[in-house]
Order: sequence, then C-alpha cells, then structure tokens
Amino acid sequence: MSALLAVALHLPVALHSAVALHLAPAPLWRTHHQPLALQLVVLAAGLALIAAELWWFLGRHGVAVAARAGEAGVQEITITVDGGYLPSKIQALAGRPLRLAFHRLDPSGCLAQVIFPDFHKTLDLPLGATTSLELPPTPAGIYPFHCGMAMVRGVLEVVDPAA
Repeated sequence: MSALLAVALHLPVALHSAVALHLAPAPLWRTHHQPLALQLVVLAAGLALIAAELWWFLGRHGVAVAARAGEAGVQEITITVDGGYLPSKIQALAGRPLRLAFHRLDPSGCLAQVIFPDFHKTLDLPLGATTSLELPPTPAGIYPFHCGMAMVRGVLEVVDPAA
C-alpha cells in the first residue's frame, strides 16, 4: 500500500511537469534585432519630436505686441482666436485700464473660453463674434491667460511706463 501511495503522490508532479513541457504558451511577439544605425535614427527622431512638443506648448512664441491708447486713456488691443491667440504676447502699460477684444474664428470647443487666472476672470467667446474684457489699472507684472483646457496659452505683460 505504501508503494501505491508513493506512486499516487508522485504522479501529479510528473503529470504536471509533462503537461507544462507540452503546453507552454508561445510568446505573443518575437523580437527582431535592428541595426544600430536604425536604432540611433529612431532615437534621434523621438527626441526631436519631444523637443518640438515642449517648444510648442511651453516655449515663447514671437514678440510682444503693444496695446494702443484708446479713448479716455483705455488701452486697447484686438486678439484673433484662430488655432491660438494672435498675438499671444501682449504688452500694456501699468496703472492704466485695458480692454482686450477677442475675435474668435476657430470652431474648436477648447477655444470657446479664455481664462485669466490672476484676475479671476473667465470670458466666453462666441464663434464669429468679438467679445471684450475690461481690466482695471494693473501693476507691472506677467499675467498668463489660456483657453478652457489650458492647452492654448498667451501672456499679458504689463510694464512700468517709467522704465
């Protein structure tokens, strides 16, 4: 009986080993070794695309456009919203009120709003219309603004008139 018990105890191990050898899953993919030159080209292209994306979203684009003096000392500038803000960098004088007129041409839902977080202001931009935002006299500084999804950005640079 002990011999039968020994065979019964070893049978599952032997059966399991035999099944494991015959039923091992095949790999889902095979690796293909590429030449080193091709690997370097793919690496360089990937790094270039990452750099371009960082420049696009975080880089400074263009020079600042100065707001013009309007009626009653209010500075004015029109910003076209078409795939971005044009101009995306606006320069105004400190201590004077400012009127920003946004003219939206782009039907993208992302650009349906412009948000000025430092001023706690959000402006809805209807398609094909010009909508104005009045800002009070502001101290010198850099004030970013962005679309509703924070993907399209601009900056309001308020400078001291004495400088």
